Amino acid sequence: VSVGMSMDIASIDTISEINMDYTATIFLRQRWTDERLCFDGNKSLSLDGRLVEMLWVPDTFIVDSKKSFLHDVTVENRLIRIYPNGTVLYAIRITTTVSCSMDLTKYPMDKQTCTLQLESWGYNINDVMFYWTRGNDSVRGLDTLQLAQYTVEDHFTSVTEAVYETGRYPKLVFHFELKRNILYFILETYVPSVLLVVLSWVSFWISQSSVPARICIGVTTVLTMTTLMMGARTSLPNANCFIKAIDVYLGICFSFIFGALLEYAVTHFCTLHQLSSKDAPDHTNKTDSNESKQTSSDRKGERNQHSGCSSAMSVMKRLFCIFDCFHVKNPYHIDNYARFSFPLSFIIINVLYWVYYLYF
Repeated sequence: VSVGMSMDIASIDTISEINMDYTATIFLRQRWTDERLCFDGNKSLSLDGRLVEMLWVPDTFIVDSKKSFLHDVTVENRLIRIYPNGTVLYAIRITTTVSCSMDLTKYPMDKQTCTLQLESWGYNINDVMFYWTRGNDSVRGLDTLQLAQYTVEDHFTSVTEAVYETGRYPKLVFHFELKRNILYFILETYVPSVLLVVLSWVSFWISQSSVPARICIGVTTVLTMTTLMMGARTSLPNANCFIKAIDVYLGICFSFIFGALLEYAVTHFCTLHQLSSKDAPDHTNKTDSNESKQTSSDRKGERNQHSGCSSAMSVMKRLFCIFDCFHVKNPYHIDNYARFSFPLSFIIINVLYWVYYLYF
């Protein structure tokens, strides 16, 4: 028996990234010819849906369906129409939740390709054959469909076979590509994160002596960015295999905000180090005068007493030598460098980020 199929997509209610599925309401129509139902006349005969139990119908099922139900208000939404030549039209209205494997590495600039697979449960290819009645035009309704976060870019149909241990079974597959609308995420996540990064740069123009003001800006922006990162992950699966594009961007923004806080810590440390170095010569002269008063025998005793700590002191001296290489003559210039380097680096990284995720 050759069974032709067509569908109308009434609605796609939800597309869940957490559960990796979508819920759709479809009108499924199946046509086949049963010579036993031929009758004289030139008009079709519409029958009550309850007569389905008395007729042969294909045992079609949705392969990746998690749960489905047939609408029954006010009666079961079934249609049986028989034509004089024995052709039977069987139409039903189904709401089904179908799994859809999603690749979220480019979220929210991603495109997802989902499928709806129709397959025969018990009849193999020797018993029935499935085909789309009008090819790619067999599925309608997607052109007028309005989705909250997605736009249907393309859709097509294919005919294949399912191979199991029990045999080969006919299968029809409907493919449709969904493109996520990024405007919502730009207003909800990207713009606030950029504003937080810019807010963290305000501390570069505040005097270094205003410790509470600069620390308050740094800590506040870090905590706010952490809250924004946690809120962006609530609607996504906690899968380690997905490093999403939005996670990368939030991580970049968090690094810049945290770097602005560390910049003030380094600046403040260098300022204190510079002030202490000014007092170091007086302290050195006093210690030198005290050391000159010691006898040679006392120096030998101290060398023997502290011989166990000589290796540790040498290591510390080497570390101090390394730190001296990064010595800043004027700590107040660090803010001037940060005012230029932080925005320039952020702009360059943004250009690389958007070019990579939009065009590669």
